Amino acid sequence: MSLFPSEDARLAEFPVARDSIFLAHAGVTILPRRVTKVMQDYLEESCLRMQEFPEAWRAVNETRVIAAQMLGAKASEISLLGPTSLGLSLVANGLDWQPGDEVVCYQDDYPANVYPWTDLARHGVVVRLLKPEAPGAITPELVEAMLTPKTKLVALASCHFLSGYRIQIDAIGQMLRARGVLFCLDAIQTLGAFETRVDYVDFLSADSHKWMLGPMAAGIVYVREEVQERLRPTLLGSWNVQSPNFIAQDTITFEKGGRRYEPGVLNVVGILGMKAGLELLLEHGIPTVSAQLLRLKTRLVQGLEPLGFHFLGPVSGPNASGITTAWRPEGSGPSVAKIYDHLTRQKISPSLRFDRAGQPYLRFSPHFYNTEAEMDRVVDAIADTPAD
Repeated sequence: MSLFPSEDARLAEFPVARDSIFLAHAGVTILPRRVTKVMQDYLEESCLRMQEFPEAWRAVNETRVIAAQMLGAKASEISLLGPTSLGLSLVANGLDWQPGDEVVCYQDDYPANVYPWTDLARHGVVVRLLKPEAPGAITPELVEAMLTPKTKLVALASCHFLSGYRIQIDAIGQMLRARGVLFCLDAIQTLGAFETRVDYVDFLSADSHKWMLGPMAAGIVYVREEVQERLRPTLLGSWNVQSPNFIAQDTITFEKGGRRYEPGVLNVVGILGMKAGLELLLEHGIPTVSAQLLRLKTRLVQGLEPLGFHFLGPVSGPNASGITTAWRPEGSGPSVAKIYDHLTRQKISPSLRFDRAGQPYLRFSPHFYNTEAEMDRVVDAIADTPAD
């Protein structure tokens, strides 16, 4: 099944699919044609006019609105900053931590969502590490069991980068809100792929270079309006501190809304590319995108199981995502590394990933433009991998 009216239309938007199968959107996405065109047009126009020409700034402000629409937020709660680690670090460094305060996080999360929190230990913050039974399988019950009267913030990923386990954002957020605990979300592995709302989230960060189909270092940072005064900006400049006529003032007074966390000039070309990627996704609708991702996952799992593969993380159900991570016991066929090398030579691009113990995995992360026929070709290519 394809979500495009014709194969020509699919290839026009995603020319990568003409002679290859790209399955690494959980890493760094391939760019749609419209995204590169918008960025190229902006750069060409910037040869003729100053880079901050009015149409570009209008598009930047429209991007705040689109991002807010996707999150169920207000445009005034959106800052346009990337990468993801920047937004998470702004949260970690901007709160008024006191010795003995506690933060809850997960050590086997992607490092960008670990180091900002574990680094707080040098300020006397107690770091409490979640220990799920399976990689990324963080449940509301597991989080609740870790809370104490000193818990100030819980920092989680909306989806685990290796296992593809999607957490129950609303259930966890509601529980934390009721207890007065702040909730920070690394949403890079779901935003653009699955509905990711911030009804019970205080902070969120996500770069566009994965499921949002945008360029690197253009992203979305969300700070709930009610906690903006609690989160002091740690990056200061002429854009987020009031500086009339570019004159530095005697006192620091921050701008209101999302600009509060944007210290200087923005990555306009990246933001315009991100906007184009978001518009493409919204044209199809996130529920439609999600359904296609789960169809592709099912097709891939059904093809790989007979070849002796096992899977890390859920292959179906409410916690499943667009990430399918597979492994095969040693001695049951060509190694994961051998298969990966074979696939890349066939112009098929999964990701090679490892867990803490060094176990290698093939991680497949197709997007909505990929097809079930392509998943069949991937399975056939794996079956044809030469023996070690």
